[in-house]
Amino acid sequence: MEQVKISSLYDLNETIAAELFEGLTYPWEALAKISDFIKNLGPTLDAERFEQWKEDVWVARSARVAPTALLNGPLIIDEDAEIRHCAFVRGSAIVGKNCVVGNSTELKNVVLFNRVQVPHYNYVGDSILGFKAHMGAGSITSNVKSDKTLVVVKGENEKIETGLKKFGAMLGDCVEVGCNSVLNPGTVVGPHTNIYPLSSVRGVIPADSIYKNRNEIAEKR
Repeated sequence: MEQVKISSLYDLNETIAAELFEGLTYPWEALAKISDFIKNLGPTLDAERFEQWKEDVWVARSARVAPTALLNGPLIIDEDAEIRHCAFVRGSAIVGKNCVVGNSTELKNVVLFNRVQVPHYNYVGDSILGFKAHMGAGSITSNVKSDKTLVVVKGENEKIETGLKKFGAMLGDCVEVGCNSVLNPGTVVGPHTNIYPLSSVRGVIPADSIYKNRNEIAEKR
């Protein structure tokens, strides 16, 4: 499925983690590599722009981090990002430039490209969010199937076995997710697509579309 490949979903110029995706075809192949990538990249970051706060945690000096936020490593927070009150980073997270991680938002094993916003009560786990992706208040990625079986990415006429038990969502660049939506395990949303509020989303959603429900997906004009 061409539409779920890294090259179809993301502008790799918009992340400090571009090298993480080198040699990979599908973005979820990077999930198991995030932790080690951070540990290798962190010590090479420019000390004039980044500060090591504690073991395996590097924060850009221009980033704004609320004193009530909890930051666990491995973690890199890039320049001009904002980590708000009571945000919880469990670890293995890359937060891009000018990102917003908001009140009571939880991150775990994720890559947020530049200018991603997860600003209000979001859970983002085992997921990759492209440039300028935005998740409305209360929207979450569900990263484990209820029957605990391995996640399969399901397109209209094709399936891809991922071999992963934990897999949240792959959101392409400029995706908008409406408030209180659930992105079920293995969801892939193409760039410039809008998800209606209160949606339960699964499978592959085409780029440049409007997702109203699983039976009503409109092409943007």
